[in-house]
Amino acid sequence: MKTNYSLWLVVLACTVLAAGCGKQAPAAPGSKKPVKLTYSVFFPPTHVQAKLAVEWADEIRKRTGGQVQITVFSGGALTKADQCYQGVVDGVSDIGMSAFAYTRGRFPLLEGLDLPVGYPDGISATRMANALTAKFKPAETQDTKMLYVHAHGPGVLATKKPVAKLGDLKGLKIRATGFCAKVVESLGGSPVSMPQGETYEALQKGVVDATFCPVETLKGWKQGEVVNCLTDSRCIGYTTAFFVAMNKGKWDALPADVQKTIESVSAEWVVKHGQAWNDADAEGLAFVKGLKREIVPLDAAEQTLWVEKVTPLLNDYATRATQKGLPGEAFLNELKTSVAEARAAQGK
Repeated sequence: MKTNYSLWLVVLACTVLAAGCGKQAPAAPGSKKPVKLTYSVFFPPTHVQAKLAVEWADEIRKRTGGQVQITVFSGGALTKADQCYQGVVDGVSDIGMSAFAYTRGRFPLLEGLDLPVGYPDGISATRMANALTAKFKPAETQDTKMLYVHAHGPGVLATKKPVAKLGDLKGLKIRATGFCAKVVESLGGSPVSMPQGETYEALQKGVVDATFCPVETLKGWKQGEVVNCLTDSRCIGYTTAFFVAMNKGKWDALPADVQKTIESVSAEWVVKHGQAWNDADAEGLAFVKGLKREIVPLDAAEQTLWVEKVTPLLNDYATRATQKGLPGEAFLNELKTSVAEARAAQGK
């Protein structure tokens, strides 16, 4: 009998312990379950813009006390460049960074950001891109939460032989992709489309005679080694605008204080991205000069001619946008005014 009673006590104790182990400890007062998000970036992990994306994610984690944890997938590992925006819409990634131009036709108003309007530098281009996107609030981006936009420094002409006047471009085979191909055609050149990764060899073997690119490319892709000259064509400098967008459902589900923190960090990162583009251009120019490449200026008369040649492209953009019921003319005028002010402030 005594043995049975002792056995009963042991069974009871084990039952109580098991019940206790099955219960979760009460949450600490004020603690919140972490929000885990994915971030798709098409830039390779070594690129400064991809590094800035990681720093942005880390800063948000710090300022939210670890409540928001963002994992960055760079190099197109989660979604390719041309799939990134739709991937955000569909929830393949919660956040995405890519170029508007990679899905041409989807952003008919914001296509205007990439026009050859004479951007003076990357910071100016980045600030203008953000200001115009915020002011016009295009319907084409309302299926996501647009966190911010950034844009590279002015695309210029790098060549095998000097180009100092418009006539030098006639028949020249120039590497140019997307809208930039139209710029080449308007100047009298022959556009050849190819990825950046193929441009070095194409220049080296004479498949192309020149390339339109931001100066940073000449170092980043080593293309400065296979060109001999750099024409200062910033009078028609174009850019490529990049979005950082978030899935709308995921954004709406965030607490108001977290949304405010993300917006605050994003506003700070606008300047960081613009400065990074400027720094990369400065390094690219130093690289070219170190190789003793010739920097070819365009005199005032030539600059006027080049601007006149690309002006129909600007007008065509405004017309096409207006036909779609978009404020294309207002957008273009605002952009041109902003560029003129920025250039005047820099004495350009």
